[in-house]
Amino acid sequence: MAAHGDVKHDYHLVDPSPWPLVGSAFAVVLTMGLVTWFKGLFGLPAGTWWVFAIGMGGVLFTMLGWWMEVVKEANRGDHTPVVSIGLRYGMILFIVSEVMFFVAWFWIFFEMSLFHEHRTLSAIEEVRTAWGSWPPQGVETVPAFELPLINTLTLLLSGTTVTWAHHALQQGDRRGAKIALVLTILLGVLFTSIQAYEYHHILGHQYFFNEQAANSQLYGSSFFMATGFHGFHVLVGTIFLTVCLIRLLMGGFTPKQHFGFEAAAWYWHFVDVVWLFLFAFVYFVFGAGWGK
Repeated sequence: MAAHGDVKHDYHLVDPSPWPLVGSAFAVVLTMGLVTWFKGLFGLPAGTWWVFAIGMGGVLFTMLGWWMEVVKEANRGDHTPVVSIGLRYGMILFIVSEVMFFVAWFWIFFEMSLFHEHRTLSAIEEVRTAWGSWPPQGVETVPAFELPLINTLTLLLSGTTVTWAHHALQQGDRRGAKIALVLTILLGVLFTSIQAYEYHHILGHQYFFNEQAANSQLYGSSFFMATGFHGFHVLVGTIFLTVCLIRLLMGGFTPKQHFGFEAAAWYWHFVDVVWLFLFAFVYFVFGAGWGK
């Protein structure tokens, strides 16, 4: 393959890489390991977790190695304006796919919240009773203006600090960018810590686990799936920003070429917006009983 200086076009042809094959193989191991852990497979009993651990470790190793190659390409100057446009389109499409992922959880939550009364037309008395209200009658919901409000303010503040970091980087203020990025990461850690405490509080007080309340498990499942997956995305975003901080401390990024940081900032703003919807509808509007 010709050296970078010999290339006369705006496109970057990547070097042969093992990562697509390696990543695919470990993804299969990860999937089989998850099935083995839950149900048992290939003679291994349910509860066997080490196959899943190998697959997860391999996928994480693939992500690390593959993204390091992308960073090296950026540092070599291979990411021309045309290539950068392709990277931006890729990140935008990835975020759109994440949006649709959360649309699924909001869809089922809104379907149960807004249209539960249609099920009360059933001729079966148990069905009418179960769907007479949403949240289900007798289920204790999480107060919106306690820990969830603190987490909302935390994420909103982190959105301003990551924007500060981006603006500082564009202006060549590397010190300001480092300070703002550190603050954003700390706020991300704070959010995760508060949510972990909230989950501990929920489980300790048996929220959503009223066996006498119909559909309590359905409400609890939708709540934990939506907020839990968002919490996972916050964790991923925090790791993303931490990698950007390490690159910044090592001299990476310039005012005109810092797409790796831009991608992290876009992802973080996406996480912020999703949480605003969660707080507004899951915690406040329907959690407060407006859906009854």
